[in-house]
Amino acid sequence: MERLNEVDERILSELTENARATFAEIGQKVNLSAPAVKRRVDRMLDTGVIKGFTTVIDRNALGWNTEAFVQVFCHGTIAPDQLRAAWVDMPEVVSAATVTGTSDAILHVLARDMRHLETALERIRASADIERSESIVVLSNLIDRMRT
Repeated sequence: MERLNEVDERILSELTENARATFAEIGQKVNLSAPAVKRRVDRMLDTGVIKGFTTVIDRNALGWNTEAFVQVFCHGTIAPDQLRAAWVDMPEVVSAATVTGTSDAILHVLARDMRHLETALERIRASADIERSESIVVLSNLIDRMRT
């Protein structure tokens, strides 16, 4: 992975704050020309420092207000690729990771309401060789850097 200097980090900070900012706007804030900012952004894309750009959608606008973290416990050993394949096409699963500890994986799940969450949990449990799951419903988000 490429080593970043202070200017690169400032460019990343500006992009994180406003990914739609023009190279000229970023350049004004980091004291570079627009072409110089573009070259640095292109280099960071090429080297994998920047993985891509995305649209962050307000889930409340979609009506998906029910949120849970689901610990999944599998029968025996199951490969991470198998778990990913089981859940990647479920829109309710916004992230999934294998973890240490007693559970095999943890999923971040969004749903419209409790009934939708229950249906999603049933599909999750039926999707792989899963022994059981434990769900933790979110009451309120205190810090959420991924959605700001």
